[in-house]
Amino acid sequence: MNDTFTIKEITESEEKYLHTRKILQKLPDWFGNPQAIEEYAESVRELPYFAAHDGEECIGFFAVKVHYEHTGDIYVCGVLPEYHGRGVGTKLYKTAEEYLRQMNCKYVIVKTLSEQAEFEPYERTRAFYRSVGFEPLITLTEMWDEENPCLIMLKNLK
Repeated sequence: MNDTFTIKEITESEEKYLHTRKILQKLPDWFGNPQAIEEYAESVRELPYFAAHDGEECIGFFAVKVHYEHTGDIYVCGVLPEYHGRGVGTKLYKTAEEYLRQMNCKYVIVKTLSEQAEFEPYERTRAFYRSVGFEPLITLTEMWDEENPCLIMLKNLK
């Protein structure tokens, strides 16, 4: 394991599926529901998708959507735990943001667990998003459920 990794866009749907399943299964604090992992893995097949590789191994990914032709959405992402804090997520995010800028997006959003839930792994997640320029926009308890309040964070790209 070294600190040199490469980022590339993946276009092959089965490769996106396999990378997503592998990474999310290794992140049980964030993705502990096997059905949700399968749904994410299936849904990324048709999305713009960026993967980080250490040699041949996929170590992280970002999948994005575009809404209303001007709002980017970090749909799902993950980085293997042993690579947290090593710049992989930041480099992946910057690659995804550049793609969204090329698509003429004015904003980018991400949905994550609100601080109201008081769950430490998501404190780190929110800190990561703040570090790349996101700000909290709104918490919605009706989006997921009362035990899992959804925080929507926003970044202005203009």
